[in-house]
Amino acid sequence: MQVFAIEIKNISKKIEAQQILKDVSFNIKKGEIYGFLGQNGAGKSTLMKIMFNILKPDSGEVIILGEKISGNEGNSIFAKVSGMIEAPIFYQNLTVYENLDIHCDYMGKEYKQEIDKTLQLVGLDDEVKHKKASELSMGMKQRLALGRAMLCKPEILILDEPINGLDPKGVMDIRKLLLMLQAQGVTILISSHIIAELEKIVNRIGIIHNGVFIEELTMKQIQTDGIDLEAHFVNILSGGVN
Repeated sequence: MQVFAIEIKNISKKIEAQQILKDVSFNIKKGEIYGFLGQNGAGKSTLMKIMFNILKPDSGEVIILGEKISGNEGNSIFAKVSGMIEAPIFYQNLTVYENLDIHCDYMGKEYKQEIDKTLQLVGLDDEVKHKKASELSMGMKQRLALGRAMLCKPEILILDEPINGLDPKGVMDIRKLLLMLQAQGVTILISSHIIAELEKIVNRIGIIHNGVFIEELTMKQIQTDGIDLEAHFVNILSGGVN
């Protein structure tokens, strides 16, 4: 029996009068990069928040590395899971290095020795690490958020639009970094609006539209069948037949 890194089972969520997620189910295999594709408001960020127990689903369940995520705050599994959801938040008056140092104070002081190496991996050099968070560009903040997510060596990374604000070199750097992490056994869930970039790194892509999980495609299937993923996605948004 296969053990999945993440199992999403029949998740539904309504916020006020709006149905955000409708009976969403899919699985992510250990060690794969799974792309999550959907337009703004499709429900991607809401589902990621449910995975982190920030929001509670109305029905359904999330299982991470075999452990069901409950309403309790003490899920031990979150020591093995990290990520970035929506706009990253930092201590604005502290430096890049100090933000990561504080992160280690509550995640594990043994990770402090990894700070310099992690900053280099995400492309924040010695000059940048002494800048205050308030002085960073959007792209630098994205790099810092990814560094913070990586710092404590998680088994699973959940990344919501991690390449927002990055220039082409930055996008390429993050692509190489995510593929390196996958080679080390890290499971990655990544949402992005940049379809061409997803196609370069993911093993499978799940498409969500108006809170409904529409379809799942493997990259092998996309390549073998010659599917134009961008055209396919636009067709789904316009109500076309898959």
